[in-house]
Amino acid sequence: MKPVIRAIAFDLDDTLLRDDRTISDETVSVLRRASEAGIFILPASGRTYCSMAGFAKRIGCASRVICANGAVIAQPDGTTLHELTIPADIARQVARFAKERGCYCQTYAGDCFYYNQQGDYARAYAESSSLRGVYVGDLEQHLSAPTTKLLMMAPPEQVVQMLAEAQAQFGESVALTCSKPYFLEVNPPLATKGHALSVCAEEMGFPLSQCMAFGDSLNDVSMLRAAGYGVCMGNGREDVKRMGFAVCGTNQEDGVARYIQRILFD
Repeated sequence: MKPVIRAIAFDLDDTLLRDDRTISDETVSVLRRASEAGIFILPASGRTYCSMAGFAKRIGCASRVICANGAVIAQPDGTTLHELTIPADIARQVARFAKERGCYCQTYAGDCFYYNQQGDYARAYAESSSLRGVYVGDLEQHLSAPTTKLLMMAPPEQVVQMLAEAQAQFGESVALTCSKPYFLEVNPPLATKGHALSVCAEEMGFPLSQCMAFGDSLNDVSMLRAAGYGVCMGNGREDVKRMGFAVCGTNQEDGVARYIQRILFD
């Protein structure tokens, strides 16, 4: 007997997207078939809305767009429904934390990201995100308003150390996560994909027990745990796989689409 699924949520990078950051025709077809069957389609990423918009358009059937690790929930057209922010004074403390460690750090507004160090990190992020990078030098001085997210980048071993130090320094005033080994993401305290999924469930009228969610990394864990059917990608982090979720094929194998097809439609 096939499970009753009312919503499907999924990460983008290393989950729905292939390594070249494209979405296959097979994946689009399966998601649209699910939508036509009355299932809500919920892309959920650490990306901002402006960085997700092209993917939402490609899918063509998104019901909501969960952005910035759950700090923002938007309509597919970009209308913001919910937004959580980090107060400016806390954001400045985070920027100072990065500066004291000589670490790259950036924040966001609209279709731009604002960063403190010129170099490979900024160039690579601009290329992968489709956002415009603006060098501001001292990010602490730049931050005069609340923000939904800050992102630090460093070698993985430094990220591990900084994560522990940031947890000790900031406590519950922010939410910390890592979507890639060289990312340390800083969000408002309640901003997780799992919390955003629960907000969508309440407002859209589906039980979390009838939600299927896909992800590959630490910032996806709250969503995989919140959903009745949590699925880790075959290319996902080994520590996430060991948490007891189902495992599907890799992003290169259209793992999301093939799992949905097998469980719901075959």
